[in-house]
Amino acid sequence: MSAKHYFPETAVNTLVPRALKALCATNPSLSLIEDQRVVLNNAHNHSQVSLISGGGSGHEPAWSGYVGDGLLSAVACGDIFASPSMKQVLAAIAAVPSEKGTILLITNYTGDKLHFGLAAERALAGGFAGKCVVLPATDDVSIGRSRCEKVGRRGLAGNVITMKILGAAAARDYSFERCVEIGKAVNKQLVSIGSALDHCHVPGRQNHENIGDDVCVIGAGIHNEPGAQKISPFPSVEDLISQLLTLICDQNDPERAFVKFNKNDDTALLINNYGGLSNLELGALTQETLAQLETKWDIRPTKIYSDVFETSLNGPGFSITLCNLTTVAKESKTSVSELLELLGAETKAPAWPNVLSNTSTKVAQKETPVVDIEKQTDISASEDIKVDPKLLDATIRLACERAIAAEPDLTKWDMVMGDGDCGEAVKGVSEAILKILDNGTAKSGSVFTVLHAIINAVDDMGGTLGAIFGILLAAFATSLRTHISKATSDTELMNISAPSLTQAVESLKQHTGARVGDRTVMDVLLPFTETLEKERDLGKAVKSAETAAEGTRDLKPKFGRASYVGAGGDEQRLPDPGAWALMEMVKGICDASN
Repeated sequence: MSAKHYFPETAVNTLVPRALKALCATNPSLSLIEDQRVVLNNAHNHSQVSLISGGGSGHEPAWSGYVGDGLLSAVACGDIFASPSMKQVLAAIAAVPSEKGTILLITNYTGDKLHFGLAAERALAGGFAGKCVVLPATDDVSIGRSRCEKVGRRGLAGNVITMKILGAAAARDYSFERCVEIGKAVNKQLVSIGSALDHCHVPGRQNHENIGDDVCVIGAGIHNEPGAQKISPFPSVEDLISQLLTLICDQNDPERAFVKFNKNDDTALLINNYGGLSNLELGALTQETLAQLETKWDIRPTKIYSDVFETSLNGPGFSITLCNLTTVAKESKTSVSELLELLGAETKAPAWPNVLSNTSTKVAQKETPVVDIEKQTDISASEDIKVDPKLLDATIRLACERAIAAEPDLTKWDMVMGDGDCGEAVKGVSEAILKILDNGTAKSGSVFTVLHAIINAVDDMGGTLGAIFGILLAAFATSLRTHISKATSDTELMNISAPSLTQAVESLKQHTGARVGDRTVMDVLLPFTETLEKERDLGKAVKSAETAAEGTRDLKPKFGRASYVGAGGDEQRLPDPGAWALMEMVKGICDASN
């Protein structure tokens, strides 16, 4: 738990107002009543039900981020983890009046119930609302029936499902009574459970409890409340999700069987980030939850949400919410399809996730395309280049053997100036190519057959050198096909390979800024290619490659890790390992050809 904040001492006085001002500045459809910390929708329609929420700050994007067409009409924002005052809530009610009535959506905490309840009574007494009702969200199952009998279950992130459905219903001109009926039915069918790795740290506060490195909390709330259970040693993700789902799905638990899930019921699943988890980790938690829901509970959610909905500042935790839409539909005299339409209806609230990406899982999905990235374009006999199979095998084999023999030096040099993996990478791909030859790939004498097999091997090489070789060989294969017509016999292979290599190098230059003098493989590749193109003599081209490889001893690296590690100096005149590896390969090709 980090105690560092950019606003360490003045959070209560300035942090919340600044955040609200920024929200409204970046979303001009919203307005802020600064002295009351009320955010409202400028386009609120007085003929529709007003939907107002709010609570303590620190739960962003709840609730200010959900203000907008199709969701909330206004919110009142308290201090961090503290309920807004009655006056703040009353200001919100007055700011977005409704001819039909006002619904106050809150999470079930004592301060919120009292202040929003008082505001509702004052609104009715003062004529700010003709109808006004408070709907508390009560979805947390961690405490159990016995202990929460008098106050009801705590509210967790499940309230955003109720909020989304009612926001869409209000936008579709549902009556006040209809909205209340649906809201109660949805809330009744919500169950949530949270887990955390640690508490969040509230700016300006001291003496936060440390959970412990080997402890996981089950039943974590959103205000640093103690969790219902602390598990140590730390469980596996599979065990953790299993325990969480048991708490919300087990019908045999009299303390927590608040919602019954029957086979084939339509359900909504919401995985909420408490603010401190990476999207990557939240996604993996969602996947594990989906897998166990199906295999252990026979539940396949129809609607799935996984995002940051209601945080605990930067709390490292998450919560799981399930809502039985089938039962909601029966108890509210609606249909599942209608509820799904409301959940998926468009909203302009800035924090709600893109509705287009949240379609029902029961909508027919397009089949995933089957792709074969190993497949190569068929080469007809007239387009192929055929050479002596023994010579083809021998030249490539010796090139690989020379590279493998150089591996100890390549590794040693790269340990000084680079990542130390160059030698192993060159050796690995060379051994893979030798296996290709051992399998008889060169027996047909087809240059393209061997070339495509080598390209596939190089694609697995990885690293910068692997990418360089991969681009070069792929471009060379493409270029070679355009020059086939210029060859009339095997003896004229040089007439097409030299210009093809030149063209491939030009393509490579589009992907890397490395040039001669930068101490890279290009220090050998470029002079080798230029000499081959000019002289059409492999021996002379190899001589230029040898000279260039030796010359890299005097060069300072300008690309990659070596450029800023800066090991060595005048006393360590080591050649560039990538450049040297290429020199050994072309030298092997030349020696085998003679």
